[in-house]
Amino acid sequence: MKDVFAPLHRLLSRDGVAALVTIVGAKGSTPREAGARMVVSIDGAISGTIGGGRLELDAMERAMAALHAGRDGSERLDLALGPSIGQCCGGAVSLMIETFTVSRLASVAELAKAEAAGPFQTTGNWAGTTPIDRRVIGVERREPTAIIDDGRIDESFGEPLRDLLLFGAGHVGRAVVLALAPLPFRVRWIDGRQSAFPDLPLARLERVVTGTPPAELRTASADAFVLIMTHDHGLDLDILHAALSEDRFPYVGLIGSRTKRARFEHRLAELGHSEARIRAFTCPIGVPGITSKEPEHIAVSVVAELLIVDEKLRRTPGGGFAAGEAAVSSEIKQSAHLFGHSG
Repeated sequence: MKDVFAPLHRLLSRDGVAALVTIVGAKGSTPREAGARMVVSIDGAISGTIGGGRLELDAMERAMAALHAGRDGSERLDLALGPSIGQCCGGAVSLMIETFTVSRLASVAELAKAEAAGPFQTTGNWAGTTPIDRRVIGVERREPTAIIDDGRIDESFGEPLRDLLLFGAGHVGRAVVLALAPLPFRVRWIDGRQSAFPDLPLARLERVVTGTPPAELRTASADAFVLIMTHDHGLDLDILHAALSEDRFPYVGLIGSRTKRARFEHRLAELGHSEARIRAFTCPIGVPGITSKEPEHIAVSVVAELLIVDEKLRRTPGGGFAAGEAAVSSEIKQSAHLFGHSG
């Protein structure tokens, strides 16, 4: 759930009450992981999800019943999904159902402000049915989670974002931007043509008009992804040369066929790149199995690959966002080369 306290604040301002349901523990096969959340209004509207199905329906009904009581409080439920509610996942979850009244509007507003600034961590105490008083303790980028240990609850909120430099505002570039809009990426969209950019009022999107696109790589974060799909193959090579020369980006993708890759490999060797660096870019791009040349179909395939690599890097022990190219498993790279789109 991207935003937790902002919707809570809106509901408290409107209705005077709101509920937050959090998965604080998950074992085995479960619909969602620890840290999944949903906000529930007194009329049953929800924001976010804890996995749907009977689990979510029962949690929503329980939250609404607590809201009608009109008190600040909390309740923990430990459920074996099969025996408790008839879901065949086979796992077990622990839920925390919290109710908020307007008396906590100021504290929720402070947490909403912290959330708007980016990912952050809190700690608090939980005892029986009392409200949880959260304190902000850090602003590191980490996955949202919630863990209870001996009455203490440690949580992460907000969404860590991956920077993506997207070179090229053609049809495929536009489709990629739209496909990325709801996903945890911050896109810097680069082209030399002002007229090429459509009017897309999207959050986390910055348009850059420049006559020297490769120079944009110099100030990019070390864990940024680079995606190259301009209207000019010569410009594609210039950007790729600059990206590989930086030797720090965990994903560098180039739209094109295997023939284009072979030609670019030859040119990169002439430019002095080592064999290892030449192997470090992905072309063709996209996951296997989608053969359509429609821009929207290509975009789905490419964005799926970006998500695969991003999640792999997040899961790499000790690596996190700065894990680097070595964290990308060979099977992911091999699958990326099985199929691609020409450009």
